[in-house]
Amino acid sequence: MTVRPETPAPDPSLAEDHASAGAAPRRAIRSYVLRAGRMGTGQQRALDELGPRFVLPYAPEVADMAALFGRQAPTVLEIGFGMGHATAEIAQSRPDTDFLGVEVHTPGVGALLKRIGEMGLGNVRIVQHDAVQVLEHMVAPASLAGVHVFFPDPWHKKKHHKRRLIQPPLVALIASRLAPGGVLHCATDWQPYAEQMLEVLSAEPLLANTAEGYAPRPDYRPLTKFEQRGLRLGHGVWDLVFRRR
Repeated sequence: MTVRPETPAPDPSLAEDHASAGAAPRRAIRSYVLRAGRMGTGQQRALDELGPRFVLPYAPEVADMAALFGRQAPTVLEIGFGMGHATAEIAQSRPDTDFLGVEVHTPGVGALLKRIGEMGLGNVRIVQHDAVQVLEHMVAPASLAGVHVFFPDPWHKKKHHKRRLIQPPLVALIASRLAPGGVLHCATDWQPYAEQMLEVLSAEPLLANTAEGYAPRPDYRPLTKFEQRGLRLGHGVWDLVFRRR
């Protein structure tokens, strides 16, 4: 689950990518804004003590998942795990599956490492880097059993919709990294974003919807405190589960 910034800071990456004569091309639009977060002492200790074992350095080459996890097992990649609550619970409930969490925010990495230590999880690894580059360079085509994208920032304002994570190019990239039968599972509590997700995922030829529209919440995805509070207030939550053809 991605931590949502309260007020997006001005950022030059809001500009559309373009290159004109004599002008350098601008960097790609990002779905996140990096901010310095507050680190708790437990998170910092986990980062110092467990980081060397469980945090993988980004490298522009395909990673050997069997070597990284020390076994042959299905691998699920999660984009933007936030503080790692759901990631840790899912990993604990599915010990036969390996989970690669991708997150850019250091406090979240520290929080998940703390949970890894407390819960004794051996089937989680972390890459602190941009998920698009991780998918492009570190993940082999047709190799993942699943990809999870839970509660990404909805970027409510219309002028920021270009920042939304679920866009056709990324969905095509994810689909290419899924093995046949692999699952892309997205969830959001923002209905307009859910509608966009459904439209974008349905248009990807490599993916097939497992439901008629939105899917029931799979048992493996735990309810977060944020989600439980929203449901008590009558807010909706939409799950989308698509399978690689």
